[in-house]
Amino acid sequence: MFTVLLYLLIMALVGGLLFLAASAVFGRGEELAPLPPGTTATMLPASDVTGADVRALRFQQTVRGYKASEVDWALDRLGREIDSLRGELAGLRATPAPGQDES
Repeated sequence: MFTVLLYLLIMALVGGLLFLAASAVFGRGEELAPLPPGTTATMLPASDVTGADVRALRFQQTVRGYKASEVDWALDRLGREIDSLRGELAGLRATPAPGQDES
């Protein structure tokens, strides 16, 4: 019985070492290299955010997902841009085009 437990323990140890070696060699399957700790690639232009800007957003990964403060910042920034564009659109719709009467 002791021999079977010893074999199982050795197999688990070898399996764990193989897993760690494969993880170190092949990584997590990401296309982008992980960011150094404390840095971020989360950037948006000051104005005129485009769809390409949003698609290019990258957030620092943490143990349980993305860094919440970076995601909150991006959502707040996009919300302000949408509000600005909607306000500008409402202003344009409220002013009559040249040559049209205001009736």
